[in-house]
Amino acid sequence: MNKLWKLMALLCVMAWSAPTMAWWWDSTPSDYTETRYPIVLVHGMFGFDSIVGVDYWYGITEELNRYGAEVYTTQVPALDSTIARGEALLPQIQAIAAIHGKVNLIGHSHGGPTARYIARVRPDLVASVTSVGSPHRGSPVADLIYGSPAESFAASLGNALGGLIDLLSGGGYNQDLSSSLYSLTSQGSTEFNNFAPAGMPNSACGEGAYSANGVRFYSWGGTGVLTNVLDPSDALLGTTSLAFGFSANDGLVGRCSNHFGKVIRDNYFMNHLDEVNQALGLHSLFETDPKTVFRQQANRLKNAGL
Repeated sequence: MNKLWKLMALLCVMAWSAPTMAWWWDSTPSDYTETRYPIVLVHGMFGFDSIVGVDYWYGITEELNRYGAEVYTTQVPALDSTIARGEALLPQIQAIAAIHGKVNLIGHSHGGPTARYIARVRPDLVASVTSVGSPHRGSPVADLIYGSPAESFAASLGNALGGLIDLLSGGGYNQDLSSSLYSLTSQGSTEFNNFAPAGMPNSACGEGAYSANGVRFYSWGGTGVLTNVLDPSDALLGTTSLAFGFSANDGLVGRCSNHFGKVIRDNYFMNHLDEVNQALGLHSLFETDPKTVFRQQANRLKNAGL
């Protein structure tokens, strides 16, 4: 038994020291993520830029900056329709593009369609759109809640939580869970895809066009749910994943629904929050670090001249 405890202690030390060891032995070039245009991050539902020192994109901005990228984080309504969120994002993109010419948009969850809205209405400002775990064809979770007897109760709680998040992060936006849910239903997503079809696959689980109107398109997503026993958010995502039956999903988004443009990978062992290195970096030790995936995407954009 004593040997077992020693082994467990050693494994814990190795797990916690691995990032530090990687830092000292890192051979990544200092300009690895130095894209031509800045990277602009767009959050999803219940999202924010930063609350009491905790970033929505936990450690990702710093990782990209460390290797040469210029990164902007944006804030839009935590809860609202795709178009309303896009309209809130547009002046921020215009301000950044006024300095740099164009931007590389990376959106997580509802942030993916929100970024697509900008590419639809102002493609001249956008070099690329990358979606991360985005429900481009809708989510069964939204289908289950929207229009059900539970919607009113969910909207009351959701709007209160969204309002608190907005207050703590200084957003200044009104919150509308029902509009957000409708945008993420199958029907709402179909309507938006008809408005902004660029990059959407023609088949249920295929790839879309890699570019349109001078804008490059990329996507990736996960199919993990319970990925770290220490992460309390796994329990919530384990519950929401039941809406998918036996279909692969990340707890909120199905594997094929995350497809958009060039699919980098659709089955990382990550759940919906792991994809942005939440909660507090607690993700699977047996999958690529989410920060590394973002770093690799920045390098991909750099090599494409973006």
